[in-house]
Amino acid sequence: MLPTFATLVAVAIFVTAGNWQRARMEAKESLRAQLDAASARAPAPLPQRVADWSAWRFRSVIATGTFDAGHQILIDNKIHQGSVGFDVVTPLRLDDGRIVLVDRGFVPAGPSREVLPIVPPPSGSITVRGRINLPATRYFELGHETPTGPLWQHLDVRRYAEATSLSVLPVVLEATLPTGGDDALVRDWPAPDLGIERHRIYMVQWYAFAAMALAFWAWFVLRPRLFQS
Repeated sequence: MLPTFATLVAVAIFVTAGNWQRARMEAKESLRAQLDAASARAPAPLPQRVADWSAWRFRSVIATGTFDAGHQILIDNKIHQGSVGFDVVTPLRLDDGRIVLVDRGFVPAGPSREVLPIVPPPSGSITVRGRINLPATRYFELGHETPTGPLWQHLDVRRYAEATSLSVLPVVLEATLPTGGDDALVRDWPAPDLGIERHRIYMVQWYAFAAMALAFWAWFVLRPRLFQS
């Protein structure tokens, strides 16, 4: 009796865990479809009044304004095709008065980390075409002091706004086309890893555990009874 009860409990736990992983996988598959559909849409003007920016993630947009070179920062520890470097992030003052951060692209690091690359933004009115993304809000960082110089470990919009006193939008515009004098920058934005395949693997594992529990129960409990009869 006890082995049968323990098997039922184990199977219930394993199946529940497998169902949870399947639900997570299906939810992220739906999100992936939404992101793919958003990236395939024609470019639209950067919206003015947005209640939920996540609905605009990966949308291709167009924004016109002037770059604020004095508040440009470099995001450290970026890697592109094995090359270590920085992402160049510059605030764009829009014609309507708002400010949006533009990730202009990747620049390789020089022979010495003591000397940062010089990548000034173009001057004058610039039209930027790019995709909207939401900077990560959870990350690991050594120390919690807000950077005072141009080199940052992570792009945190809230901390950037506090450090610069600039009221920036809570998104970053990842440039997909050259914005003028920055043709040497690399603009190769990968799709986010949503972990769909990981959830699929875990789902199969949990269901396999449930099947194994039933198989053990049949071998050690049911099989002896059948032979006795």
